[in-house]
Amino acid sequence: MRTIQFREALREAMSEEMRRDPKVFLMGEEVAQYNGAYKVSQGMLDEFGPDRVIDTPIAELGFAGIGVGAAMNGLRPIIEFMTFNFSLVAIDQVINSAAKMMSMSGGQYSCPMVFRGPTGNAGMLSSQHSQNFENWFANTPGLKVVVPSNPYDAKGLMKTAIRDNDPVIFMESELMYGDKGEVPEEEYLIPIGVADTKRKGKDVTIVSFGKMMKVALQAAEELAKDGVDAEVIDLRSVRPIDYKAIVESVKRTNRLVVVEEAWPLASLSSEIAFHVQHQAFDYLDAPVKRVTCRDVPLPYAPTLIEASLPNVKRVIDAVKEVTYAKA
Repeated sequence: MRTIQFREALREAMSEEMRRDPKVFLMGEEVAQYNGAYKVSQGMLDEFGPDRVIDTPIAELGFAGIGVGAAMNGLRPIIEFMTFNFSLVAIDQVINSAAKMMSMSGGQYSCPMVFRGPTGNAGMLSSQHSQNFENWFANTPGLKVVVPSNPYDAKGLMKTAIRDNDPVIFMESELMYGDKGEVPEEEYLIPIGVADTKRKGKDVTIVSFGKMMKVALQAAEELAKDGVDAEVIDLRSVRPIDYKAIVESVKRTNRLVVVEEAWPLASLSSEIAFHVQHQAFDYLDAPVKRVTCRDVPLPYAPTLIEASLPNVKRVIDAVKEVTYAKA
């Protein structure tokens, strides 16, 4: 199977869907003439033209609203935010228009659209450009929230998101666009809401998503050297969450660690911990542990970034706490 970059997988997904369905178009800052801020849309303007690959002003609220109106009138826009930090400017259109339109119109209007772009820490970009809002959007009825961790999942999930009749938040990472992985040339779709077990194990379940899957998998490999066999689950989407996959795994391993890049308060890891302790309490041999970002705005200095974010050592320490806890 061929190996391509994360950005190439996203580009293929969007291009294939635009060839398949003339109602699909891409709109956002620098997506056309500049080939995308992270070169995700490279070459798409040449193929599809300026009517379907549309550069916008720096006006997220405006072009998000245009996208909502287009979706209500039968088109399928892909709205790119240069970073989801900038989606805060457009959040009224995302939350109060796109997410609520089906309900408020009594089913007369839907918003089949994708809001996509990078999320989370991307290096030394400091506090205003390094935030994770997956839990914010996942808190909103009417939205689906997808956070892929590798090129294969990114392509299959993006194609599904574009075809979905509900608005989908599709969150990537600047630090993953150059990641390479095997992606088949033939068409495939990955359903939203189905987790994937990336590594089988019997001693502890580690649940994560997006960029933090790298940390979780690396921690699992290091733990294996100490005789701890960790099962690693990639949620792939955080609304809906595949609770069934998590609970079934915990019933086998009897322990759970959740790894998330966002802040700890009201986080997705909090929700998962509550659900598991409610649905699988009798199977747990130790309390659920969470590994999240420190409860501070992300600093600029690389040493402080490392101290703030979840890392392999923190995950290993959390796993050892639950693994060696008395039943």
